[in-house]
Amino acid sequence: MWNLVTLDGFFEGAKPWDLDWHNEVWGEELEQFSLEQAQTADTLLFGRLTYQGMVAYWTNATGDIADFMNSVTKVVASRTLAKAEWNNTRLINTDIEAEVLTLKQQPGKNILIFGSANLCATLMPTGLIDEYRLCIVPVVLGNGTPLFKSLPELLKLNLLKTRTLKSGGIILYYISGGRH
Repeated sequence: MWNLVTLDGFFEGAKPWDLDWHNEVWGEELEQFSLEQAQTADTLLFGRLTYQGMVAYWTNATGDIADFMNSVTKVVASRTLAKAEWNNTRLINTDIEAEVLTLKQQPGKNILIFGSANLCATLMPTGLIDEYRLCIVPVVLGNGTPLFKSLPELLKLNLLKTRTLKSGGIILYYISGGRH
């Protein structure tokens, strides 16, 4: 899972796609990180809301990241979306956990989840997210959509490494330490 998150735990502001605060850390360094991360993945997994926002943005964007986003295999998990029309996208709408497990068992590179807080909340208690990559953005929004929702039990994460950006952002790499 890859997300930018504020110091107070929000992955978007009070309104959907309120992401202007991403500009506090975005720049050449984070763009390079994004390209490096893209090279490790061959599938992107989205929830419906993030998928719809990504389609709207990336199908009109240009550049290396846009080329990756528009060509990579994408899977959108949604119980309400009727069809997925973005290039190389497959829709899963039943037993999302089983479908993700099947995806993980396929040979290939990493599967990355971007945004998709609701999907992440569904997958976190199942142990299907192996690694959490979070860029802590040095801002406090005061309200918004939290990245981490209520969980039925404690989810322990083990720190793998950190990376400090010149912009003041800090990328944290965690692996799942299991449920307690």
